[in-house]
Amino acid sequence: MTTATVAPSASVARGSRRGIPAPIRLAAPGPSVLALGGHFKNAVCVTRGDEAFLSQQAGDLDDPANRRALNDTIEQLLRALEVEPAMVAHDLHPDYYSTRFAAAFAEWHALAAVAVQHHHAHIAAVAAEHRLRAPLLGLALDGVGLGSDGGIWGGELLLVQDGTANRIGHVGELRLPGGDRAAREPWRMAVSALFTIGRASEIGRRFPGRAAGALVQMLERGVNTPSTSSLGRWFDAAAGLLGVIEVCSFEGQAAMLLEGLAERNGPLAPLESGYRLDADNNLDLLPLLDCLAGLEDAGQGAALFHSTLARALAAWVCAASERTGFRTAALGGGCCMNKILATNLRRRLEAAGMTVFEARQAPPTDGGLALGQAAVAMQRAGG
Repeated sequence: MTTATVAPSASVARGSRRGIPAPIRLAAPGPSVLALGGHFKNAVCVTRGDEAFLSQQAGDLDDPANRRALNDTIEQLLRALEVEPAMVAHDLHPDYYSTRFAAAFAEWHALAAVAVQHHHAHIAAVAAEHRLRAPLLGLALDGVGLGSDGGIWGGELLLVQDGTANRIGHVGELRLPGGDRAAREPWRMAVSALFTIGRASEIGRRFPGRAAGALVQMLERGVNTPSTSSLGRWFDAAAGLLGVIEVCSFEGQAAMLLEGLAERNGPLAPLESGYRLDADNNLDLLPLLDCLAGLEDAGQGAALFHSTLARALAAWVCAASERTGFRTAALGGGCCMNKILATNLRRRLEAAGMTVFEARQAPPTDGGLALGQAAVAMQRAGG
């Protein structure tokens, strides 16, 4: 079999043949797919029959070295598996390097390119490794992913079936003062939260030496303050309000510190009034942040945040289950790496009579996106 090569413009380098990743058995065979994953924690997936082969992570694709590693991995996998892809799958975001690569590869080989929404891919990855074919509720919780409406998503409740995903609810939106910069600076998310809950008068006192006044003006004017449903930004806001960290050195640092504090503190009973479900089945966590803003003990605040969040998410999924009649839930996204949250959430859902599936063979983070993309592409092709 002649191994496929990518267009010269995609710059795939030839490398030595390496071992093949352990296969993930799928529910049914289908056309071979090359899935390119996302932009962060990038990994690719190649399917062959009813098997999926998920590569090791190349890393974040801002780094040219990681892009070269991605290119090498693709050629090595295709050669080792002796696969000619019948289609290419990629993230919905048009500016990702992986998306551009997918488009170039598909054009060069006259293949169909299938765009898969980020959070759909997270849930589809969990469904794929557990060989689930029936409709299910998907709870996708992470930092950021482009939504099908062009918005910044990250806390999504989806109804997934037959290669499609319908958004049936989302975590309440917070605004990002300064855009992407707010994702790296939890103090900005704390300012956003205080402004939203009507405690703007406290902002200057809480963050002396920061350009807090400028952020308040941005929020008042609606300038450079896009909204997001990202659960990761709620973790950031909580960390900023509790004084845990103001500026992060790496992605997810605020959430990791909060989890560590919660573990050392020990479990606390959830705040019963810490959340609301609105008429559109969206989850409002502002009452929880309002409570955290009044606490002085960061450890207690972190524990309260985790316990209340788990209760809120479980109540949200159970409410959707009652409406839809579906009793199976898949949990995915980087926030599921949080053991306190994931364990508590799973326990609550199972106690309510739901069947819960989580990532086991593939990571719940963006490192597993390619598996979900491949599975969706196969389903859409009738596989």
